[in-house]
Amino acid sequence: MFCTKCGAKNGTEAVYCQKCGTMLDAEEETRIARKSIEENEPEQDEKKIFSISPTLMFVKIGYILAAIGALLLVALFAMILPSVSIWIAIPIGLALFLIPAFFHFKQKMVRYTLTDSKVEIDEGFIFQNSRNVPLRSIQDVSVSSTISQRMLGFGNLVIDNASDDNTKIVLKNINTPKKYADAVLKQMRLLDK
Repeated sequence: MFCTKCGAKNGTEAVYCQKCGTMLDAEEETRIARKSIEENEPEQDEKKIFSISPTLMFVKIGYILAAIGALLLVALFAMILPSVSIWIAIPIGLALFLIPAFFHFKQKMVRYTLTDSKVEIDEGFIFQNSRNVPLRSIQDVSVSSTISQRMLGFGNLVIDNASDDNTKIVLKNINTPKKYADAVLKQMRLLDK
């Protein structure tokens, strides 16, 4: 038994320290605290850092161009073929809106989410494709953008994955991609602590 005041070694039956005279407390057993894992105990929820979709800037431009095209088409029908009813020309002009609507729907079906432990990429509507990349397997995060993307304020977030096939994951057409790259890097640093 060791004295808690001076550290001197004493016999196991000693009540007072032989060196300093301090009353010795009975030694306690070292116990290991273990968390009980029960099947009914819910897992801790992951904290969501951000959840984003690709930019809809081009889709909005597409809607504007479809509106202009529809007006021009209806005017063209009225000038060239006055015998064709306006009620036939209008639905044909409105059909131009199906093009940007398709891309709008396609963009809305892609979701990028960063939690405190992984990056999730969800794509699809009927057939959902979901990919999870643990933050621990990410080697590098970078931003790439073309000249037109830089002028409009968006770009691609490129994540180098340390998987067997060394794939790069590209989060395409993200508004302010540098901000989201910094958020991923910050979560990676927090995970390493």
